[in-house]
Amino acid sequence: MTDLPLLIAGPIARRLTDKQLCLWLVTSQKIEPTVDLSRQHETIAVQSNIRELQVGERAFTYLMELNFEEALRPGDIISYDLLFKQANTSTSLLQLNPELLYGEESRLTLCYQPHLNSVLHGSCRKPHHPGTDALVVADQRISQMPAEERPALLIMSGDQIYADDVAGPMLHSIHQVIRMLGIPDEQLPGSTIHNASELYSHANSYYARDQLLPDDKPAGDVLRRLFQGVRKPIFTSDSAHNHLITFGEVFAMYLLVWSPVLWRHLDLNRPAAINDEHHALYTQELNEIEQFIDGLDQVQRLLAHIPTYMMFDDHDVTDDWNLTRGWEETAYGNPFARQMLGNALLGYWLCQGWGNNPAAFPEAMINRFGDTLQNMDTGSHQQLITEILEFGHWHYTVPTSPKLIALDTRTHRWRSESDANKPSGLMDWEALSELQNELIDEQSVLLISPAPIFGVKLIEAIQRIFTYIGKPLVVDAENWMAHPGSANVILNIFQHPKTPENFIVLSGDVHYSFAYDIRLRSRRSSPDIWQITCSGFKNEFPEKLIRIFDRLNTILYGSKSPLNWFTKRRRMRIRARRVSSNPEQRLNLGNGIGYLELSLSGRPEKIAVWMADEEVEFIKKS
Repeated sequence: MTDLPLLIAGPIARRLTDKQLCLWLVTSQKIEPTVDLSRQHETIAVQSNIRELQVGERAFTYLMELNFEEALRPGDIISYDLLFKQANTSTSLLQLNPELLYGEESRLTLCYQPHLNSVLHGSCRKPHHPGTDALVVADQRISQMPAEERPALLIMSGDQIYADDVAGPMLHSIHQVIRMLGIPDEQLPGSTIHNASELYSHANSYYARDQLLPDDKPAGDVLRRLFQGVRKPIFTSDSAHNHLITFGEVFAMYLLVWSPVLWRHLDLNRPAAINDEHHALYTQELNEIEQFIDGLDQVQRLLAHIPTYMMFDDHDVTDDWNLTRGWEETAYGNPFARQMLGNALLGYWLCQGWGNNPAAFPEAMINRFGDTLQNMDTGSHQQLITEILEFGHWHYTVPTSPKLIALDTRTHRWRSESDANKPSGLMDWEALSELQNELIDEQSVLLISPAPIFGVKLIEAIQRIFTYIGKPLVVDAENWMAHPGSANVILNIFQHPKTPENFIVLSGDVHYSFAYDIRLRSRRSSPDIWQITCSGFKNEFPEKLIRIFDRLNTILYGSKSPLNWFTKRRRMRIRARRVSSNPEQRLNLGNGIGYLELSLSGRPEKIAVWMADEEVEFIKKS
């Protein structure tokens, strides 16, 4: 067996408040991790709650909750190192991995900034998409900044992985990682394939998984056209021929997108299981994957130096996840599909959700997860999937200024009672009422909505047409305005008399970036609302098509157009900012990461996108 480095992934800095720091990491051996924390060269005393979950024979995941005995002060620079204890030896993280340091620093550093002076944000990171990974761009820029000038935090608002759109070289690497780490097998109920081992060696395991995925007979012909583009009931991505299925595949993919370590021990040559028919595609994808790998040292370094918060969107699980009531009834009623969805959500919890707010996850659930991972016994695995699918606290808040509120727009859906094929509302009435309570009496708020609340009107009109003719899945008709109940409630929240004075919505999802300034038409003392959308880190909308949409949207839905009165947002005055590099455009394309500077009162002072070769600002019309 290959001798693996001790550190496989991480450390990733997660939740940071005046009372707590959370660190996530994965090692190849069982360790007793401790942390050496200091503030301005003085040791910080902590009470540690360190949880270990063994995922495979050589894969141990740790979440370190470090609770400060004395609260941090705004502007405190925290420096840290980790010690890995094994038997009678103790190894320093930075002795093993000095490449994690910036410049002349001797320790990893974080700056505690409860008043958010600036933040980074974005979504949609597909490894085999062409172009530079925007997280690499962020690392390059941050490497030139002293700790106190870095952005206060990084927000990833969805599609951190693409479980439903996986390149052949990535899937080949995932299967090597599963063997290398000794991740247990799992049974596949309801499938023609009995277990994970049989799946990995199956003739259709690469570029043909559409032949293996669920076919629910009671659903009729639509499920037999599962991957043919226009009729899309469950696993709907047009690129789902390598869709992840098992928990081991999901976990391995997270390790490969967060860290460069395992890539150094993999053979990326096309395996014999991939036939000559896919040789050209494999080679093309490999070129992009190799560029992606080249930047992972910088990604690993970035995530060790900036507190990072995450929220899922559909591709973290599967395309169009919970889009309609009919989709849900079909998917969760099929044992194989249900297990796939549960496995993806288990992977999200372990590698993303856990670090956002560890207190939200019951101790009993964490223990059951750990016990299940030891052997993936079918009964306990199914019970765990049931529990994770029913879990209702993926959303979270962070006590910053502005207050950070991250929305779960996937598992609390407002389902249509009249038609199973109509798009569900992104949040139901109960979840929106809870949001209202979080907003009351706040002066300023930073609201994380994976999908834009205020989208491009022309695109939403097209989605509405396809929904009307009963084909919402054709155009992914998933936006806040698609469901009258959730649309009216979210718009009423903005009009509530106790709505925050300064209200910023950060979103992604759509694979282009834009910024809106929004005011209420009906109130003289309207709150100031901004929506800032950045997408993607490594994904783009087709350029020619988006340029047409941008131009037509400006013509049809300009500020004086009467068509605005036929939209649900007619109570709002929405002004799109212009792209600094081309003032005729409102939509910016290209892999990039959003950069937002804020005043002390929580108002945007600079809205920009960091790209590989330039910084683009969104500017008001002069």
